[in-house]
Amino acid sequence: MANVAMNRERRLAGRDGYSRVLGFDILGLPPGARWLDLCCGSGRALLDAAEVRPDLDITGVDLVGYFAAAGPVRFETASITAWEPAGRFDLVTCVHGLHYVGDKLGALLRAASWLSDDGVFVANFDIAGVHLPGGPRPVLKALREASFAYDSRTRRIRRTGRFTGALPFRYLGADDRAGPNYTGQPAVASHYELAL
Repeated sequence: MANVAMNRERRLAGRDGYSRVLGFDILGLPPGARWLDLCCGSGRALLDAAEVRPDLDITGVDLVGYFAAAGPVRFETASITAWEPAGRFDLVTCVHGLHYVGDKLGALLRAASWLSDDGVFVANFDIAGVHLPGGPRPVLKALREASFAYDSRTRRIRRTGRFTGALPFRYLGADDRAGPNYTGQPAVASHYELAL
């Protein structure tokens, strides 16, 4: 399920821009850095960045594939739960895209596995969209132990450095009729159980 209202035309700067929503200065990346944006929408934010920082190697992946233009940005139409990159990235971002993914925890692990050794993953993530019998505490604990930092106030998750492990949960399925989340947009609820 993809919600066209959340990220289709989002820009890099401005009140709802990537830098503000993610709390990360994308234009501050070192020269030649590789940036991957998952659920990139039309890719306008990536094109904005490429205009100011033509030295960046930028890739955008989106399920829908209605990109604003190609230009210096590499766009790919694919599901982030199946797509495989060529190489590692210095930055992997996902602005509001995880709200619409069934296996949210699996998507987090995949994205973090694509990082370079000192790369950064940052995304909007709502723990309320992850359902586990007994509540989300075991999920938050497991994420912390895997060096993911979750900020419940901003609903952002972040990790520095490539991840190659696993989390102790089994994905059971998703409910695309869960209703709106904190953004006010309809979201997907992801259901898990503790793995034995």
